[in-house]
Amino acid sequence: MSTALLDPNTAGPGPKPLTDGSQSSGILAALWAFVVIPFVALLVAVPMAWGGWLGWSDVIIGLVWYVVSGLGITVGFHRYFTHGSFKAKRWLRVTLAVAGSLAVQGEIIQWVADHRRHHAFSDLEGDPHSPWRFGTSFWALTRGLFHAHVGWLFRRELSNRERFAPDLIADRDISRVDRLFPALVAISLLGPALIGGLVTWSWQGALTAFFWAGLVRIGLLHHVTWAINSVCHVYGERPFAMRQGDRASNFWPLAILSFGESWHNLHHADPTSARHGVLRGQVDISARVIWLFEKVGAATQVRWPKPERLAAKLVKPVAPR
Repeated sequence: MSTALLDPNTAGPGPKPLTDGSQSSGILAALWAFVVIPFVALLVAVPMAWGGWLGWSDVIIGLVWYVVSGLGITVGFHRYFTHGSFKAKRWLRVTLAVAGSLAVQGEIIQWVADHRRHHAFSDLEGDPHSPWRFGTSFWALTRGLFHAHVGWLFRRELSNRERFAPDLIADRDISRVDRLFPALVAISLLGPALIGGLVTWSWQGALTAFFWAGLVRIGLLHHVTWAINSVCHVYGERPFAMRQGDRASNFWPLAILSFGESWHNLHHADPTSARHGVLRGQVDISARVIWLFEKVGAATQVRWPKPERLAAKLVKPVAPR
């Protein structure tokens, strides 16, 4: 049975340490492979597309896998598992855990522990990936942006899972998905290739689907997600008041690719809200998906933003929708 999701600021009883040791050499080697290889694929994607190595089957397969794994991160890992923005039926809970794992951003329990720690110490000492870690000068912030975007992954001490995610450790379904992460990585890489081969009935179709819907899709989703940690804590608008030191901001160019996650200012002002894009014109695809789950009865007790709460947090008078 699932236990209640924890608030990141009260996660875990007792004086447990923030971190639980450094990453092993094996994890570091795998991390280099699963960060660098998709990034290289992103770099060569444009010339390959120009050279005719991109077909409609690759586009469709890649889009489907991007949406499934991306929403697994935004709706599942982030809004549901980390912040408890809604309650979910068991089948939906497991589906979201699997879908988020297909994004290849780490095991679900470690991902949630890191993100709850981030909220507990946002842009302060203890935040695992604040871009302000090294100071406010130009070069310090440049270094900080790289650290927040990807550098922290290679030099981090692991957030203490027992302190920040004891509810997920106690959940047998989620612990099982956590242990199956290597197998889900293999499925995320090879699944598109299998589908591409079956659709085109050729090894060329399998190869191009592996490249576009496997490597490029993973690389793109990596950098969109990481940009929320880096760009959305430096650039953009901050219409809602947050606690002192927190610099989360809205960055509209990423709204569609991130499924609404780049409306980051409201999220830090009201972390458990199921909707992040609350002002006029702020498209939030993840919130709409949660709304659909609610309509079919798969999600309940959804924490939709309340107008009076939003109005109280607004720095300047902008009418929420």
